[in-house]
Amino acid sequence: MKEISGGVCAPKGFSAGGIRCGIKASFQKKDLALIYSEKTCNAAAMFTKNKVKAASVIVSQENIAGGKLRAIIANSGNANACTGQDGMAAAKRMAQLAADALGIPCTEVAVASTGVIGVPLPVAPIEKNIGALKESLRADELGHSSALEAIMTTDTRKKEIAVEIEIGGKPARIGAMTKGSGMIHPNMATMLTFITTDAAIESAALDSALRLAVAHSFNRMTVDGDTSTNDMVVIMANGTAGNAPVNAAGADYAVFCAALEYVCIMLARKMARDGEGATKLVTVTVTGAASEKNAETLAKSIASSSLVKAACFGADANWGRVLCAMGYAGADFRPEKTDVSFASRAGDVLVCKNGESVVFSEEKAKLVLLEEEIEILVSLHEGDGQASVWGCDLTYDYVKINGDYRS
Repeated sequence: MKEISGGVCAPKGFSAGGIRCGIKASFQKKDLALIYSEKTCNAAAMFTKNKVKAASVIVSQENIAGGKLRAIIANSGNANACTGQDGMAAAKRMAQLAADALGIPCTEVAVASTGVIGVPLPVAPIEKNIGALKESLRADELGHSSALEAIMTTDTRKKEIAVEIEIGGKPARIGAMTKGSGMIHPNMATMLTFITTDAAIESAALDSALRLAVAHSFNRMTVDGDTSTNDMVVIMANGTAGNAPVNAAGADYAVFCAALEYVCIMLARKMARDGEGATKLVTVTVTGAASEKNAETLAKSIASSSLVKAACFGADANWGRVLCAMGYAGADFRPEKTDVSFASRAGDVLVCKNGESVVFSEEKAKLVLLEEEIEILVSLHEGDGQASVWGCDLTYDYVKINGDYRS
C-alpha cells in the first residue's frame, strides 16, 4: 500500500467539484459540493446515532437502502436539521436537482449537509447554481480540492487521503475526504466523510469492511463530547479497477479492509488534530487489558475527560486525572496494577507505576507534553486487549469559537 494524491478523484471513474452558491454568508467560501461516478457503484454508509437526525441523513438512509449510488451532493453553512417538513422537502429537492443534472435516478444520490442547526435551508441558490455545480466536475486533484473546500465549516485544515493497493493482481485505489472540527465524539463522531474506490467489491463485503474500519477509527475519536445530528460516512465502489469482485473472505478482502481502515484512521487523526481551537493531537493507548472492548472504553474515557484535555493544553503531567477518568469509565481494571506514561518525539516519561506516583522529572514531562502530538500510554497488565483513541487538548479558543458560532 502506498499513499498517492488525488483524494476522491484518485480512483478511476470518479469526478468531483465545488462552487459557491450563496448558502454561506461569506461571499468567498465555496458551499456546495458534488462527487460523481461514471458507473453505478456498490455503496455502503453509516450514520449518526443521535435520535435527532438531519433531513439529509434521513433521505440518504432511504436512498442507500438499495446498496447503489452514483453521486453525493453536499452543502455547508446549513445543517438542515430540526427544520420539519420543509427541511425534508429541501433535502429531497437537492437529490432531485443533482439527479436531473447528471441524468441518473434520484435514488442513486446521497445528500449531506453541515452547518447551523434549526435554520431553514434555502433551496433557491442550489436550484440556480446546479448547472454550474455540474460544470465544476473534474476527474483530478483540483476537482477533489474544490469539493473538499465546499464542505468545510470551522475546519482549519484539509483532511484528505488516497492510497493504492493491489487486489487480484490489479492496481486499485481508495480516495477520501472528510470535514469535522467540533461536535465530535465517539458514536460515529461528527463529520461528513466521503470515500471512493475503483475496486470491485460485493455490497455485503463493502458494508462489513466499512463497519470494521469505522469501529477502529471514527468511533475512537473525540473532541468535545457532542455527537452531531448530521454525521455520515459514505463509500462508493465502481469496480473500474477490473479485479474479480471481492467477497467477505480471503486475502483480497483482508487487503481491502486493511487499506480502508488505514484511510479512516488517518482521517480520524486529522480530525482530532483539527479539533476546534486545538493545539495538540492526543493519542490515548491502553494495552494489557482483559479485552479490546475494555481497552477501548478506558481509552475513550481518558481522551474525553475535560480535565485531562486541559492538562494536555497546559503541558501539565497531571496523571491523577488519567486514573480518575478510567475509574468512572465503566470498565473493569485493577488500579493497583496500572502504569501511566506520557510520550512524544521529545521522549517519554513514566509518571505512575502500579497505581502510585513515581519520581520523575517535571521538566522533562513538560517538554514531552509541549509537543504538537503527544501520547498517553496506559498499561494494565491484565491481558492482551489494546486500543487507541484520538483526541485533542481543550483550549480557550474552543470556547471562543463555539460561544458565537451562529454569528
